Amino acid sequence: MNRFKKISLALLMATAVMSAATVSQAQMKDPDVGGSPMYPSKNIVENALNSKDHTTLVAAVKAAGLVDTLEGAGPFTVFTPTNEAFAKLPAGTVDTLLKPENKDQLTKVLTYHVVAGKVSSKDLVKMIKAGGGKAELKTVSGGTLTATAKGKKIMLTDEKGGMATVTIANVYQSNGVIHVIDSVLLPN
Repeated sequence: MNRFKKISLALLMATAVMSAATVSQAQMKDPDVGGSPMYPSKNIVENALNSKDHTTLVAAVKAAGLVDTLEGAGPFTVFTPTNEAFAKLPAGTVDTLLKPENKDQLTKVLTYHVVAGKVSSKDLVKMIKAGGGKAELKTVSGGTLTATAKGKKIMLTDEKGGMATVTIANVYQSNGVIHVIDSVLLPN
């Protein structure tokens, strides 16, 4: 092979490697939640602290004394309501839940959004199909959430019949995965 062909081949290979690296980096981009990237190397609490869409949730987790738990090894699957989700609750509900005397009730509501283990949206879809159109998820609080699919969206129904839609799925954390939801789920 002459020198020109070797240089051309080397340049072509270098371009292919650089293109593959760029695609790989783009595929690994950390998803944004609340305007901030969510890093898979950080835990659930560390990432939530950076999301402007989850300030109410962070305040509630602190008030319930659940920071250490959600910073733990897990793995956990957390369905994380946004500030807008909390705003859908009747007026005064969040303020009432955040009072020290209501810590047990707040803890029950928050742990109702947590499932032990790492459950991706793909896992949820498989569970829903295996369950004939629905999957029951046992929460850390001891309650049950029912997952269903509506088109390509995953819906969660709480024990009171309230529904939430997963708006951002598969935000991986060092100790689990979060799925952002648009409503607060309430236990019985």
